[in-house]
Amino acid sequence: MAETKTATELALVPAGTAVEANGECEVFEVPPDGARVFVVQMDIAETVEQESLDLAIWGSADGQSWGTMPLVKFPQRFYRGSTRMALDLTHRPEVRFIRARWEVNRWGRGRPVPRFRFGVSARSA
Repeated sequence: MAETKTATELALVPAGTAVEANGECEVFEVPPDGARVFVVQMDIAETVEQESLDLAIWGSADGQSWGTMPLVKFPQRFYRGSTRMALDLTHRPEVRFIRARWEVNRWGRGRPVPRFRFGVSARSA
C-alpha cells in the first residue's frame, strides 16, 4: 500500500504542480476520530486556451479500492482561478483515505498536449 499522510490541512496536489496528462495524487489518511468536514480548494495558476481540467476527490476504506463514484466532483475548469467545495465525510465513516484525481483535455489548433499548473488543498472546516 502507498505511504499515507495524516493532517487537518493537506496539500493534496502541491501548489504549482504542472501536469500534461491525467493523474492522481498520493493517498492521504483521514482518521476516524479526526476532522470529517473539509474545504477543498483548487487553484489553477497557469493554463492555455482550448483545454479543460476535471478534478474529483475519491474516498476509500482501505487505501486500495476507490469505488466507482467520487465523493466530490469540481465543475470543469478552463481558466485560472480558485474554486472551493465542501467535502463532508460525517456520514461516511467507512472513508479513511482520500485522493484527488484529474483529467485534462485539449482541443483545437496548436500544441496538442494540455498543460495546467495547479494545486489542491483540503483544510478542516
